[in-house]
Amino acid sequence: MKKVKITVLKTTFDEELAREYGAEGLGACPMLKEGQTFYADYAKPEGFCDEAWKAVYQYAFALAHGAGEGLFYYGDWIRKPGVAICSCNDGLRPVIFKLEATEEESHIGYEPIIR
Repeated sequence: MKKVKITVLKTTFDEELAREYGAEGLGACPMLKEGQTFYADYAKPEGFCDEAWKAVYQYAFALAHGAGEGLFYYGDWIRKPGVAICSCNDGLRPVIFKLEATEEESHIGYEPIIR
């Protein structure tokens, strides 16, 4: 299993939808900033948003297990092998991420219990 580099490409904010549906004072995501990077494999990186992880983890898992050797979705989505562009599921202020396969080996950070 390899590590996957996650880069925050863009934080967005839909002002029109926020005016209609958002809480007072809502703005762009306060947790993540453009340019931040994280490394993941089977587990959510420390400091990464729980909700964003739910939206991107399947791509991180796939890339960590070799999906990066080809193109996702038959080559009709992303043109670069080993890359996925995803966003969190916040409809008012989605954050867009680039996930990249790396050659860095991942290591399980715990000892499995064998019974």
